[in-house]
Amino acid sequence: MSFLSQIVAEERIRQDMEKGGFDNLEGMGKPLKPDEAQHLPPELRLAYRMLKSGGFVPPALAEEQEINRTIDLLAGMEDEGERYRQMHKLHVMIMKMNEGRGRAVNLEASDDYYRRIVEKVRIAEDRFKKDV
Repeated sequence: MSFLSQIVAEERIRQDMEKGGFDNLEGMGKPLKPDEAQHLPPELRLAYRMLKSGGFVPPALAEEQEINRTIDLLAGMEDEGERYRQMHKLHVMIMKMNEGRGRAVNLEASDDYYRRIVEKVRIAEDRFKKDV
């Protein structure tokens, strides 16, 4: 039965090719994008693609995304107390990620921003100590 359906499919493809159904397709003549799952064993690639298309991400990537969201949140924060709490949250998330990976997280892209946030947190700490 599958042999018959294969013959029918091939015949339809041949007819569409003769009619020009495959001319001017998007990406025609361009190289294929690299396979994101090429580093995985073949038996896991389909599952990886299905999970990715469903919006699921590996835990390490989810941690990085959470760290980036927290950094973005800090950028627009005006309340010094909340900023201070979020900086502590960020610090804990980075420490957990470092422990899980066995190496330091690279924050090169946001080093200057991170330094400025730490300075503001120190200013906030000084203010809170004076108010208490």
